[in-house]
Amino acid sequence: MTTALDRIHLPAAARTVRRLRLRPDGAFAPLGPRAVRLTAPVGALDLPDLAPGAREAVAALAAGEHTEEELAALVAARDGDTGLLRWQLARRRLGTAGMLEHSVHLALDGPDGATGTEEPLARLRPVGRGAAEPGPTPDPTGQVKLSRFATAAVEDGALLVRSPGSPLAVQLTTRAAGLLAALAGWTSPAALAQLPGALPLDAVRQTLRLFAAAGLLAYGAPGAEPEAEEQRFAQWTAADLAFHSRTRRPTSVAGYGGTYRFGDRFAPEPASPAPFAGEKVALPVPDLDELTRTDRPFTEVLEQRRSVRDHDEQAPITLEQLGGLLYRSARRRQTFTGGDGQELADRPYPSGGAVHELELYPLVTSCAGLEPGLWHYATDRHELELVSAPSPATAQLVKSARESCLMQTDPQVVLLVTARFGRVMWKYETVAYPLVLKHVGALYQTLYLVGTAMDLAVCGLGGGDAADFAAASGLDYFTEGTVGELVIGSRPPTLRQDVGVPRREARR
Repeated sequence: MTTALDRIHLPAAARTVRRLRLRPDGAFAPLGPRAVRLTAPVGALDLPDLAPGAREAVAALAAGEHTEEELAALVAARDGDTGLLRWQLARRRLGTAGMLEHSVHLALDGPDGATGTEEPLARLRPVGRGAAEPGPTPDPTGQVKLSRFATAAVEDGALLVRSPGSPLAVQLTTRAAGLLAALAGWTSPAALAQLPGALPLDAVRQTLRLFAAAGLLAYGAPGAEPEAEEQRFAQWTAADLAFHSRTRRPTSVAGYGGTYRFGDRFAPEPASPAPFAGEKVALPVPDLDELTRTDRPFTEVLEQRRSVRDHDEQAPITLEQLGGLLYRSARRRQTFTGGDGQELADRPYPSGGAVHELELYPLVTSCAGLEPGLWHYATDRHELELVSAPSPATAQLVKSARESCLMQTDPQVVLLVTARFGRVMWKYETVAYPLVLKHVGALYQTLYLVGTAMDLAVCGLGGGDAADFAAASGLDYFTEGTVGELVIGSRPPTLRQDVGVPRREARR
């Protein structure tokens, strides 16, 4: 049923057409008179024994969009009715392998029945590894709504709607994009077709069929919504679940791991960033041989490790102590060139692929032997470079760290951890940012253990503002930004017990 507004905007003979084609990022290659190979980012599929008509049908799918009826007629004309069953088996293999795209079009035929134009509405696109087959057409009166985990984004000039963990996405045109807003609350296909300017009922149902295949719909009723009421769903935000699913479910993406997707567009970044123009301060180098003999045993250090939020204001951390912490935790031991041509590094903490994209910026408020300001630790030269003198921007970073750490006074040093994103993203796809966060965790623990061995106060923070760091440093937010923060200082003789984990002081 259509409304009066529908009749204004659509010809009376508007009908829905379903088409399919080989995914555009796939390729068709003949292997012989009866064999073809289809390739895509998700892999390859060989069809070794196709009848002539079936082979033409596969070639037709590689060349453009066709209806199931058009393909069946092509096969029957060459292979006869007996060839249709074999074609259906081959066609099913294409869908199961994720090689096909399904689309819904609105055919605008003329009043006299003459064939007119087709307006595309929606397309079911494989974006990962998995079957790309729509399910049954939804009931006209069934209650549905858009999943609260669905996300829409522009990719390659198209609006794609995705659900976390699904290898499929739905591409919408302007004509069908209004369904997203209409599906914000519980509704039905029949109700959607009654909205002003809406699509005909069959077009709505066929589009929602693609939505269902991509996992974009929630089912239930008002007051009975599993996504909102069951803890296993309710505890997730859309952003968190999308991040988790995308990075921990490789089948939901086409590229995963070291794919070098930017290898042919950009050169790899060097292991060291460009030096800052400010004052340079050489740091003392600790005697590792002496430390090997005198350091406390590892188990003792591990057991004594804790977050210390108090600093000794009477005896602030010294330049030698800060330098020793940085040297033992993050200095560069060596560089070498990987097989991919990227300059790699070796530091005391682990880094995936040895890319070591993390940089450290001590923001100093009180350090004996070092002027206050924002400094950069040059890991290759073991020296500090002045990035910025104290300013309102650096003061905001100190204030945020103090409040986050529940400190009563300003921390002596806020150790800002940044990532030079291009070092990782040049090689890794999908897992690049999660890999950065894993590296931050490894660095945190290294700083904690070394700081404990040196009897320093160390406390890692759970969050920070990368925009504030960009303002203080002048660095581009998208090129290098903060991904972690710690407060560092001298350890006072007596610690407060009103913050952190209450426990007795470890034995010395």
